[in-house]
Amino acid sequence: MKQPDLIHFKTLSTDDQLNWIVKHYAQDLYWVIRPIVKTHENTNDILQNTFIKVYQNLPKFRYNSRLFSWLYRIAVNESLSFLRQSRLKSIEDSDSYLLNLLTQDPYYDGDEIALKLEKALLSLPPKQQEIFRLKYFNNMKFNEIAELTGTSVGGLKANYHLAVKKIKKYLSTD
Repeated sequence: MKQPDLIHFKTLSTDDQLNWIVKHYAQDLYWVIRPIVKTHENTNDILQNTFIKVYQNLPKFRYNSRLFSWLYRIAVNESLSFLRQSRLKSIEDSDSYLLNLLTQDPYYDGDEIALKLEKALLSLPPKQQEIFRLKYFNNMKFNEIAELTGTSVGGLKANYHLAVKKIKKYLSTD
């Protein structure tokens, strides 16, 4: 991912900073949000909410972390907030609710194996889901995940290995 030249970035107006962020990070943020909320439509809505939050908070950004780490946290928080609100409106349990969202999404093209993996992932606690997705699907290194999540590398490794163990067990019994 492209990290902006911070000296130049700081001199831009807030509007120009946001335009730069949208141009360089919209697709990456889309793929942060999509696995959490499952549908293309919801992902686009949350992405827009994320950019609104970014715009409102850009003047407060202190440049003491990577820009993407900051954007990532906002996107994840917006996604989780959306899920909490959606679950409150749903009478289904949260796993069924998310699976229904996924299978009803016209843009979902996963096969039976992908759906089984999604079911296995939904059986994990949210932190393990996040770590597994970042490591397995995004092929990120543990130190990169640590920066994004604010978790120690040792804690990440333990959570990842627990997640892998639980997924293997889930898939072998399903």
